[in-house]
Amino acid sequence: MGMKPKVLAANWKMNTDLQQGMKLAADINNKVNASGVEPHARIILGVPFIHLSEIAKIMDYRRFSLAAQNCAECDSGAYTGEVSAEMIKSTGAHYVIIGHSERRHIFKESYESLQNKVDVCLKNALRPIFCCGETLDDRKKEMHKKVVEEQLKASFFHVNEEYLMRSIIAYEPVWAIGTGETATPEQAQEMHEWIRTLLRDHYKNSNVDDVPILYGGSVKPGNASDLFKQQDINGGLVGGASLKAESFMSILKAF
Repeated sequence: MGMKPKVLAANWKMNTDLQQGMKLAADINNKVNASGVEPHARIILGVPFIHLSEIAKIMDYRRFSLAAQNCAECDSGAYTGEVSAEMIKSTGAHYVIIGHSERRHIFKESYESLQNKVDVCLKNALRPIFCCGETLDDRKKEMHKKVVEEQLKASFFHVNEEYLMRSIIAYEPVWAIGTGETATPEQAQEMHEWIRTLLRDHYKNSNVDDVPILYGGSVKPGNASDLFKQQDINGGLVGGASLKAESFMSILKAF
């Protein structure tokens, strides 16, 4: 068994104007390069659409990749205000966050829509960061495993093994996003192990241990180390704590 993959992905959400975003990206870039931290983790910055092409010009691509936070499910056409995978690709981005709980719950994105977004990303040589996770109500009803299984089967498990190996899965308990609540390391590990089991069952001949599964539910400097120690947790999808270079660096050092 090889080294388990390590990935730290930032999700800035709808924060920072272009100038603030450029400054934050430069701060993170400089701190990582000055830190002496070995580039043993893939670092991905999920930034607003308008930032992508500008930040792409200043990042050190040996250590960093860029992600869009969403994309259109169609290739092109009369869809005012939408941003296509081809457009995202042209900025220098490598990844797209798909199916974040805020997209599912606030914007009512359907399983079919998310499946289309996965396909359009892969077709354009972009790598999906596919999010799944249960609400507090699901967990109270002990439906958390069933809900995550349904989300993966409905929108992601149609991809072939080659595409699977280009993808990242992010588990995010919806009840722990922006609430200050965090799943315990044991709760998070249980769900990551479950997702790994589902991958093994579905992709029987693939080395699914090489598919990174990230934890995304209020990852902070104080809890990152305990989370990252877990067998099936390969890193984090970090929201609020990624908006300050210092806290993001502290999480990076927790590997």
